[in-house]
Amino acid sequence: MNYSSALKSPIFKIVQLAADELNYPTYVVGGFVRDFLLKRKKEKTDIDFVCIGNGMKLAECVTNKLGGKATLKVFKNFGTAMINYNGEEYEFVGARKESYRSNSRKPIVENGTLEDDQNRRDFTINAMAIQLNTENYGTLIDPFNGQEDLKNKIIRTPLDADITYSDDPLRMMRAIRFATQLNFSIEVNSLTSINQNAERLSIISQERITEELNKIILTNKPSDGFKLLFNTQLLHQFFPLICKLQGVEFIGKHGHKDNFYHTLEVLDNISNNTNNLWLRWAAILHDIAKPQTKKYEEGHGWTFHAHEFIGGKMVPKIFRKLKLPLNEKMKYVQKLVTLHLRPIVLAQDIVTDSAIRRLLFDAGDDIDDLMTLCDADITSKNEKKVKKYLKNFQLVREKLKQIEEKDHIRNFQPPVNGKEIMDLFNISAGREIGILKTSIKDAILDGTVKNDKEEALAFIIKKAKELNLHPVK
Repeated sequence: MNYSSALKSPIFKIVQLAADELNYPTYVVGGFVRDFLLKRKKEKTDIDFVCIGNGMKLAECVTNKLGGKATLKVFKNFGTAMINYNGEEYEFVGARKESYRSNSRKPIVENGTLEDDQNRRDFTINAMAIQLNTENYGTLIDPFNGQEDLKNKIIRTPLDADITYSDDPLRMMRAIRFATQLNFSIEVNSLTSINQNAERLSIISQERITEELNKIILTNKPSDGFKLLFNTQLLHQFFPLICKLQGVEFIGKHGHKDNFYHTLEVLDNISNNTNNLWLRWAAILHDIAKPQTKKYEEGHGWTFHAHEFIGGKMVPKIFRKLKLPLNEKMKYVQKLVTLHLRPIVLAQDIVTDSAIRRLLFDAGDDIDDLMTLCDADITSKNEKKVKKYLKNFQLVREKLKQIEEKDHIRNFQPPVNGKEIMDLFNISAGREIGILKTSIKDAILDGTVKNDKEEALAFIIKKAKELNLHPVK
């Protein structure tokens, strides 16, 4: 069957000209072919080309034909080349066959045929190729019935699954990522093989594992991916802390919910409302400290006191281990984990303006994301309860809005700064400055002083007397 209708982009005609000129049999392969057959649109265009010949030479020829806007990068060690053109990326490689050593996912590479190249692909749905040479332009080459697997929504390896996964264990993460992204099933033998080879993941760098994990987290229903990671034991290899959330313990008739599956529900809930990766990470980590704070109290049941504070303290270590960024993104997740229970208290009828001000001050610009997390944290199967909680959180939002309009507390800086305090009392930096700055901040948040410079100065002068400080005349 001819698929020249897939080749509408001008790049294919240019590659065709270059391939014919060099007399290289050339094909578009992998994700482009798969996504065309699935009628799946991707935000970013990246296309892989394979030729029987020198991939770098073909890329050079294509670059010359594209003209000045194209930039070429050559990776001699890998025998590949990358063209960037109008925001699109085109990768070129010569067909090759690969063999692996047990302690590395980096293959020993030799020149090969198209068949060799298709044999080394991870899944049948990624092993299809469309020829680009004039003679057979648009011809689909599908040696492993990838089209059939697309139709049946199956992830399957082209060759023996044990060899495929043992050779390059990152393919196990990719299998679960594709299954989650495409809503496909992993073929039974393949799934068994992932389980058997789970420990082989240890030869893969954490950065590569986390890259695949983040792609799973960004899918429409990430819980599907996490369940597969958990059931195949892959999750236990690199994120044992989250696995500890799984399970229910009973004492008498008192049991607590399974916090692992609750976390996955929260993750799915939040994913319905946001594509923010870091807000999704906050959902994943919001109850991470529950196993170590779990306690049974007679007459009360199971408690998880202070799990939000301990969980917040755990975030930097988790980010470091998973090679996630140790920057503002980490601090954002840490803040949301620490604060995720605060709005629940504010949902009560009798709540002080002071408590609302303090939440606004602590959450700052992330208050809306915090409320989104709180909404997602409602996983009760009791519809009445859910309606009640959502209504309560709506009241909290209204209270937050009222206080913010009145007091402008979000991200506020006390109206008198440290330098002004030093000048006022003619003192140098020291503990007194910190005491006075904290006291004015607390007074404004408690509502005893307005967020106003004149009132703040009068308060500080009065407070300073307790420290035996007097303003300079």
